[in-house]
Amino acid sequence: MNPEPDKTLTGMDRPDLISLMQAAGEPAYRASQLAEAVYRQRLNSVDEISTIPRRLRSQLIDMGLSVGMPQIERKFQSQDGTVRYLIRFADGQTVETVWMPEGDDGEAGDGSEAGETLSGNPSRPWDRATICISSQVGCAVDCQFCLTALLGVKRNLNAGEIVGQVSAVLRDQNVSPPQDRINIVFMGMGEPFLNYDNFMKAARLLVQEVGIPESRMTVSTAGIVPRIMDFGREAIRPKLAISLNASNDDLRTQLMPINRKWNIENLISAARDFPLRNRERITFEYVLLSGVNDSPANSHDVVNLLRGISAKVNLIALNPGPGIQFSTPAQEQVLDFQSTLTKAGIPTFIRRPRGRDIFAACGQLKRTVEIAKAPES
Repeated sequence: MNPEPDKTLTGMDRPDLISLMQAAGEPAYRASQLAEAVYRQRLNSVDEISTIPRRLRSQLIDMGLSVGMPQIERKFQSQDGTVRYLIRFADGQTVETVWMPEGDDGEAGDGSEAGETLSGNPSRPWDRATICISSQVGCAVDCQFCLTALLGVKRNLNAGEIVGQVSAVLRDQNVSPPQDRINIVFMGMGEPFLNYDNFMKAARLLVQEVGIPESRMTVSTAGIVPRIMDFGREAIRPKLAISLNASNDDLRTQLMPINRKWNIENLISAARDFPLRNRERITFEYVLLSGVNDSPANSHDVVNLLRGISAKVNLIALNPGPGIQFSTPAQEQVLDFQSTLTKAGIPTFIRRPRGRDIFAACGQLKRTVEIAKAPES
């Protein structure tokens, strides 16, 4: 059972907070004070909110309200600076959240040039950072190359729990947007479009209250076609990434069983119809599995699928893990695949694995506590 979202201030938007203050007999401006304390100052408890009267703090506590900041249970530090957080919620369930200083692979998620100094603090050893956040406890999509799939799905996260991951990491890292350049990727545990309403409320809160522009956020979906169409109609929305991972239906169904419900034709049609903003591209993610989906024929088929779509491709050489039956392709195979796509005019990037030695890389999130045998390359 989900914790009650209306009992935590984290997750409440401005109308929620105004309604709360009206119910408490307080003026509407108190909502702004609460929002500042929760989303910008990232305070841990109602008692710490010194900008509101002590009597109001006591009243909120008597109402059973808390700030709702999740707890960092464990931290794992990679040799490359990545940090994997095990985040615990009020009901004891945990998810993983990943901090990646200096962006994702030199290609900034917001379109800025790699290496550009963007941090508001020149003393920091990084220009920008990406936080990869989860939307569900586990995942129901069952992609065969992903460690998270082995967990199954326990429950959806509410909007406060999604935003709370960002707040906990920002507090721990002692950084604050917009002074510090922070990107958000909804690419952790879970399928965001199977928790659509909570994901969208969290995205709006991150823009409106935390101060992270939508241009610096990306959501990845395995291909929930009806929600892709809904997403295109949102007034505030992150950029869209679609996990493709195969060039034909038989192979994609083998790797991603969700393809039985929404096949490649449905998915590509939704991508073609998606309303893009000026200079925006849809990202297609493609995990390369040695001898499975990385042949020259596969790469030419991907070119044909994406022809006419304003798209770019992120290639991800499989990040291995226990229980995954696939292997990582050789670097030359990855480069050949990239070459085919770029020669066809499709911008194609090879995602450099971050935090692979601590099971923090793409597809490795499984709440792993023992990391002594984690692969280093």
